[in-house]
Amino acid sequence: MAQTQEIQPETTGAPLTLEDVLSELAERRGEFHEQSYVPRDFVERLKQVGIYRSSTPRMFGGEPMAPADFLEVVERISAVDGSTGWVAAFGSALTYLAALPLETQAELYADGPDVVFAGGLFPVQPVTPTERGFVVDGRWKFASGCMGADVLGVGIPGDDTSGGKPRSALLRPDQVEIVQDWDVAGMRASGSFDLVVKEVEVAREWTFIRGGAPTVDEPLYRYPTIGYQAQVHAAVGLGVARAALEFAQEAGSRTGVTGAPPLAARAYYRTSYAESYAALRSARAFFHEVAEEVWSTVLAGDDVRPEQHARIRLSATHAASTAARVVGDLCTISGTGTIANRHPLQRMRRDAEVPQVHAFLGPSMFDAAGAVLLGQEPTVPGFM
Repeated sequence: MAQTQEIQPETTGAPLTLEDVLSELAERRGEFHEQSYVPRDFVERLKQVGIYRSSTPRMFGGEPMAPADFLEVVERISAVDGSTGWVAAFGSALTYLAALPLETQAELYADGPDVVFAGGLFPVQPVTPTERGFVVDGRWKFASGCMGADVLGVGIPGDDTSGGKPRSALLRPDQVEIVQDWDVAGMRASGSFDLVVKEVEVAREWTFIRGGAPTVDEPLYRYPTIGYQAQVHAAVGLGVARAALEFAQEAGSRTGVTGAPPLAARAYYRTSYAESYAALRSARAFFHEVAEEVWSTVLAGDDVRPEQHARIRLSATHAASTAARVVGDLCTISGTGTIANRHPLQRMRRDAEVPQVHAFLGPSMFDAAGAVLLGQEPTVPGFM
């Protein structure tokens, strides 16, 4: 069972737990969706229960969490609100920053291990090299969680030292303009706004290769970085779909306005619910089986094999697509009421659609995973 650290809030003197945070989230998620982002005060709540130190290196005061345990926490949050789960999922993103020089990381964590990183990698923007590093200028999209971030990253081109992978440049929030243009149906409260940077020089030691070799020698940073990010996004979909199943179970006793029998008394509802239940549980089991297997490999000091990389990506992609299908099917059997924007299943359907269209979880990942499992080269750049 996943555990999060209990920290004494300064205001009440009582230990704040993940359950406390989830209760507050259930009350405030409407507020978050209205403003299109999770506010900093709630991000602070997530910090207090250890979300944003779960991928900080132990050598810098962090409490790294086993991937399967962190995925379970993300799923629990997402079952209450997908957007907030999406923002919390970036508690894993500090695994990217393990590729920074150790001296840079020491400065990054100088004020404590609870650091929130958000970034907009694409479109990768050209930079002007300088003696110290790069002059960064441009606009980047999809910076989820940027309103509560302590450090922001933007995508810049790779070079002959990056193996064809792009780099990210790190900036302080006061060096970046956040353009609040997030007008979407799914993950509405993720605050995935655009970032604008105007001719800011970033020292080379404050840039890193996305998915580059870590400078930290601890187990979590030997776990596949890109694969882990695919998993945390898929975990959001699993959480949303779990909530949809719970809602459909409770809704089974209700009757419609026509006076027809309760939903649970109808064969098509029972059958579709059972099929959805089995599909989600099966996808989740495969998903966690792979996470635990690869983590065991890492803890044993062994290299993660190509087929294990492929299973991470395959199980994550399968989980995301299954979650979206399950929520869609439950909407279909639940009647006309689900077309209302404020119907719980409608919100869940829109949120569940997002992970499966993420770049790490799209249909091409099935092809790439199949290629590797059949002994061929991956068909997607940066797959492993």
